[in-house]
Parts: sequence; structure tokens; C-alpha cells
Amino acid sequence: MMRALVLTAPGKAEVREVPVPVAAPGQVIVDVERVGVCGTDVELFTGEMSYLHSGVSSYPLRPGHEWSGTVRSVGAGVGESWIGRRVTGDTMIGCGGCRRCLAGRHHVCPERHELGIRDGLPGALAERMAFPAAYLHPLPDSVDAVAGAMVEPAGNAQRCVDAADLAAGERLLILGTGTIGLLTAMLARARGLEVHLLGQELEFARSLGFAQSWDAASLPTLSWDAVVDATNAPSMPGLAMSLVEPGRRVVYIGLSGTPSMIDTRDAVLKDVTTVGILGASAGLADAIAAFAAGSIDPRPLVAATVGLEEAAAVLSGSRPPGAGPGPKIQINPRIAYGRR
Repeated sequence: MMRALVLTAPGKAEVREVPVPVAAPGQVIVDVERVGVCGTDVELFTGEMSYLHSGVSSYPLRPGHEWSGTVRSVGAGVGESWIGRRVTGDTMIGCGGCRRCLAGRHHVCPERHELGIRDGLPGALAERMAFPAAYLHPLPDSVDAVAGAMVEPAGNAQRCVDAADLAAGERLLILGTGTIGLLTAMLARARGLEVHLLGQELEFARSLGFAQSWDAASLPTLSWDAVVDATNAPSMPGLAMSLVEPGRRVVYIGLSGTPSMIDTRDAVLKDVTTVGILGASAGLADAIAAFAAGSIDPRPLVAATVGLEEAAAVLSGSRPPGAGPGPKIQINPRIAYGRR
């Protein structure tokens, strides 16, 4: 048996002893080292996640989709060269045979699994997990376990920067100073863009070198060549549309808890391209490369690492004692309770 975090009902979670996974054909078994706690995990814990209402997710549920670890064994059809390799993996696991998967869009496969989110593939908040080898990404030696568990959010951020479609020197406004917003800012800065942030908690963003971080009252009147909305506020998508330069791009990755309103007349009359981002799949390899090259360092975003027994408190909104200023909490499933 092994320990795993299990969400049992809205607002309820517990560490349980569960069977140790066995690799099915095409799978590997991973010793999990670090797991990031994401806003999606919080919504699964609270019961607000839309998948719980549409029926593709249900309790009991084992979360965790931002992770790093080491392959300990492989199933039939998987090369033994994976054993001992440090890895992370894609959250979106397509069926492999549908029109979307065959066209390289497995992240929107109608029959996809989403690790630790949709039913069918238990997540990484456990000592070990089974994972399909086809969706593994090896981690270079220069990318440690902490950064490895940041690859998934960085892959989302990478897709945001790519979708903004800006050249070096052009101006990007990012709405939101959470993990995705800050990673987008780091990747955009590494690409030579002029980066501005709009948010409420600005001190930490400024400590990372983003001096041009603004609140709503201080936002300057400038021409924004692209705007990324990485917030959960229903008013922000409309604001992004109103701020972007005509003929340029708005990228939407944030999801609000209630419907947000965009006047499509604004998009038409401004000739704006809007892009929605679901999942990190197409950005994972580039995010790993950026980490390995040292062009960005995501580790300052991690405020604290705690053990599995403390995961429920983190999901409920408690900040661990002694946590730093960063927005991200990580879990180490192998830490014994009360030890670091």
C-alpha cells in the first residue's frame, strides 16, 4: 500500500492508504517527488470545478497534474531505458486515434483523460503513480525537481507568449500576477518583449524585476500590442478587449467562476484576434528548454514545500507557516508528516 490524497466530497480530503499501482502496457510507474497545487485542484476540492457538474469528474478523486519524479518500472511495450530517468508529463492524455489526436490536437480530444482532473487517471498527489510513457517528458540534469513540477504551468505560459505573436521590443500587458501571469511575464521578458503587469499584489512581481507592474488606478495609457488575461475575474476579458491595440491579439487563459462578457462588436470593429489556451501540451518542450538553458528560473515562485498530510489545508486556502512570498505551494508526497 502507499499514501495518496483523496478528495471525497466538496471541501473534504484525506490521506488514504491505496494500492500501489502496477504498470499496464504502455505505462510507467513514477516515484513522485514534487507536485504543484493549482487553482484547478482548489476548484476540485471546493466542488466548483465545472467538470464535477458536467459529469466527467466525480468523487472520490485523486488530484495532482503539475509534477516531477523518477521512473522506477515500466510496463509491456515500454523501453527499459526510461527506468531511473527524471521526468514530468503532459496533463492531457488523448485517445490517440480520433481526428483531433491524429492532427496533433490531443489536448482537445473528446475522450481525453486529464491527469488528476477528469475520471480515469489518478493524479500525482501520491507516493507513486502510473503514467502513459507516450506522454512523458525527460528532465535535463539542470532542471531540479522543484522546477520540474513547474513545467506544466510554464507550458501554459509558453503557449500564451506564443499566441501573443509579438516581436522583440513590442509591448505586452499581462492581467494577473499569479503563477501563470508571472511565468508568462518571465518567458516574455526572455524573448525581449516589453512586459507590463496589471494586478493587485504587486510587491512580489516587482521583486522579480517587473518594475512596470500596475494596479487599476496607476495603469498608464499606452498602446498594448497584445494582452494576456490570466485572471479569474469576470470583468477582465472585456477589459483586455478594450485595452488591446486594433489589429492585434488578446490571449485568454484565465477562467472566471461566473460567465464573463465580451462584446464581439469590439472584436470586429477593432479587427482583434482572440486566442483561448487550454492546456500546456504544445508548450512543454519549450518550457523545459527555457528552464534548462537558465533563461528563466521558476523556483522563486514556490513559496513553500509541504508534506502530503498538509495538502488538504493548502487546498482549503491555508498558507503554510513560514511560506515565502511566491504564489505556488508544492507538495512532496514522500515527506513524513511533521518533517522537512
